[in-house]
Amino acid sequence: MIVFDLRCGCGHVFEAWFASSGAYEEQRGRSLVSCPMCSDTAVEKAVMSPNIGTKGNSRTLGPPAEVKAALNAIAAAQRKVLEGSRWVGGSFAEHARAMHVGDKTHETIHGQATVAEAKALVDEGVAIIPLPLPVVPPEQAN
Repeated sequence: MIVFDLRCGCGHVFEAWFASSGAYEEQRGRSLVSCPMCSDTAVEKAVMSPNIGTKGNSRTLGPPAEVKAALNAIAAAQRKVLEGSRWVGGSFAEHARAMHVGDKTHETIHGQATVAEAKALVDEGVAIIPLPLPVVPPEQAN
């Protein structure tokens, strides 16, 4: 496992763990890496200090068990919230706005929106909730 300091387009800096540098690049290329504070997917590696261990065999690999447990709990809660919700992909803002103005029947949906689209929806009074973890589109789930 490798940890990167990442920075979104809004300037938030956060850590994320990946299996390898290649895994980070692949996930970022598919817009699966997003800021946990604003959901922006315009994410780049931030400047970080080198991590120099004292001995190669004295460090444990991967995040602490508490972090893994917390992320698993968040992911489980998110899965429960999304039960019965319909994936609308990148047209989330259009669907949400159409339901808000009465052009479409209300239903529970989830999808992707840019930070600008999400801010516009909030400004228009559309009730939305950003999800704490990236949602993988159904066609990309393994």
